[in-house]
Amino acid sequence: MKRYKIEYCRTFQKVMKAGNYVLGYRTPEVIKGPGSVLKLPEEIKEKGLHHILFVTDEKLIELNLPTPLLQALSEAGIEYTIFSNIKPNPTDKNVEEGYQMFHENGCEGIVAFGGGSPIDCAKAIGAKNAHPNKSIRDLQGILKVHKQIVPFWAIPTTAGTGSETTLAAVITEEETHHKASINDPALFPICAILDPELTVGLPPFITATTGMDALCHAVESYTNWTYCTKLEKEYSKKAVKLIHDYLYTAYEDGTNMDARLKMQEAAFYAGRSFTRGCVGYVHAIGHTLGGLYNIPHGLAMSVILPHVLRKFGPAIYKRLEELADACGIEGKSRADKALNFIQWIEDLNEKMGIPKGFKEIKEEDIPQMIKWADAEANPLYPVPVIWFEEDFRDVIEELREVA
Repeated sequence: MKRYKIEYCRTFQKVMKAGNYVLGYRTPEVIKGPGSVLKLPEEIKEKGLHHILFVTDEKLIELNLPTPLLQALSEAGIEYTIFSNIKPNPTDKNVEEGYQMFHENGCEGIVAFGGGSPIDCAKAIGAKNAHPNKSIRDLQGILKVHKQIVPFWAIPTTAGTGSETTLAAVITEEETHHKASINDPALFPICAILDPELTVGLPPFITATTGMDALCHAVESYTNWTYCTKLEKEYSKKAVKLIHDYLYTAYEDGTNMDARLKMQEAAFYAGRSFTRGCVGYVHAIGHTLGGLYNIPHGLAMSVILPHVLRKFGPAIYKRLEELADACGIEGKSRADKALNFIQWIEDLNEKMGIPKGFKEIKEEDIPQMIKWADAEANPLYPVPVIWFEEDFRDVIEELREVA
């Protein structure tokens, strides 16, 4: 049975690798630098749009973070409808509500302003608008959209999810708490705006966990390897190097504009890398924690990453050695460098106050977590080692024990 599962997964991944060459991956246009967000109105006018749906969240509205941009839109004669009723893990009901606002107000395009939650929700609203008669569950999976969505701009206010450069939108089904992705090249933003001024007000802990989320994207994509081209491999290395050099600086000094911009670039590179290279078991397990316990995505990724890397063992030492070399992490052997790389992650987590596990995990939930994680990851994610029920259980129970 185990041999059949391994053969099935690897065969599926070979087919996917070939199929990836016709999927139309692209890297969104980038506008970056302090104050660059105010260039958006001109971008929208060039597309001939007059009314956009502005997708954000309530906390950012309370902080007045979007206010300068909204004023600039008004001055440029561009109408907007604000949709901000979004949960930290956006739900199918959030998407349906956003779609209704888009439709009822005659919107012609979408601007997402915020972290991964508003950006993912905005993508799903675009997908729903392209297929009004389909449910969100119908659209979740691979290549279920097919149809180009309306013009869509992404403005990240965190440096982690990389949603501004991916084809995925992660949505939680409110009734079942199941978390799954809509994956389709139609969801690529036409442009990502990286303005470090928007991340200056992030609390240090959010800076830490979103930064580690970006690291997780880059590391999982790089250790997966199978789907990546040379471009994605280089993007992963660039992202890991930038995070190694700048995350702790951004954490300690949130006003350091250079560190903030470098972390945005890292998130962008990592996001573009895993868009093709895929994520792995860190995300598969982490999504269950978000769905069941509403644990923030970045925090889940930060905590789970070193546990999964250690579980993979020697199978990923060569690739971790290469990432260690990119960061200047030394060691006497390949295994030594790989383990020192994992130790760097654990040490960085500890310095930034990130816990080692989750006391929220309930024993009775573990079978469901395993089922969901396995279904998400296999056969799609080209992980370096195919896991079975006992492997997932080992890591999930370890997360409980060390909390």
